[in-house]
Amino acid sequence: MGAAISLRADFDAEGLRRLARKSKHAAQARRLLALALIYGGGSRSNAARLGNVTLQIVRDWVLRFNANGPDGLIDGKSPGPKSRLNDAQRTAPARAIEQGPTPYLDGVVRWRLCDLAQWLWEAFRVSVSEQTLSREVRAMGYRKLAARPKHHAQDPQASEAFKKTSPAAVAQIANGAAQGKRIEIWFQDEARIGQKNKITRRWAKRGSRPSAPHDQRTRSAYIFGAICPKLGKAAALVMPWCDTYAMNKHLAEISHHVADDAHAILVMDQAGWHMSNNLVVPDNITILPLPPKSSENPVKNLWLFMRENWLSNRIFKSYDNIVDHCCDAWRKLETQPLRIMSIGRRDWANGF
Repeated sequence: MGAAISLRADFDAEGLRRLARKSKHAAQARRLLALALIYGGGSRSNAARLGNVTLQIVRDWVLRFNANGPDGLIDGKSPGPKSRLNDAQRTAPARAIEQGPTPYLDGVVRWRLCDLAQWLWEAFRVSVSEQTLSREVRAMGYRKLAARPKHHAQDPQASEAFKKTSPAAVAQIANGAAQGKRIEIWFQDEARIGQKNKITRRWAKRGSRPSAPHDQRTRSAYIFGAICPKLGKAAALVMPWCDTYAMNKHLAEISHHVADDAHAILVMDQAGWHMSNNLVVPDNITILPLPPKSSENPVKNLWLFMRENWLSNRIFKSYDNIVDHCCDAWRKLETQPLRIMSIGRRDWANGF
């Protein structure tokens, strides 16, 4: 048998015992005490009995201690099995996610994990489970997020130009119609809520077929909603139709929510009832229209949140029942100003 491996000389028995008392790892403390016995002149066999291990394991402790000191005696996390994907195969799904599927080739309009797994098999002949693929794409920073609505004919250049020129437009309003008052930025939009309702995803056991009530009747109402993301404020009316009369009522409602020492800039799209010549705009509001077919209105994401949480998977008995549920949902939203701030936040509008 070869000679015993010597312990490093920059520690002693008392020092290791002191470290063992302070250690938060039971296994490390036990190993430190075993090595302290050797430092004190004890045999390796006694150290093995103290640690309740074999001489070979004591030898492994000595090697780890000599190489990394006391930290070398802490058990590290097992590396686990080697990944099935190499670097090229790991980054390929990232490119596919960024580009999106080609419907006539891939047969889907959005990627699911099972689709990506099939795509990897066809491209690289590598078989991975959905759980493994989920860990890989999450490690690269991807999550399943709600998409912002985007009109198919939207002009990206017009949207970018609006973001660049809006600070100047806000400054002009601040020096003109606002008359020295502080500025509040509001966003406005409408949503139709009706008996022919949406069915959203729901938690259910794997492999089951969850069901949800779905009505085919056509009674509906419209929520006229506006939010001020910076302050977490909201103002809404539920109306039976979308027209200039309803819009005038909503403008009056928004005006009541604007602070006395402030002037509101109301950002909204160019719907007919928004730009009507018969629109009565209160003195403390100035309208700033978005470019045509723009998707920069955060209220659209607010509708998605409200439908997902409060207004979907329901049967509305009548028009009045629709109105009651819409009002209840909006009141819940008004009690969550941080939610309004989170959903309504837009980087390009934060400096106003």
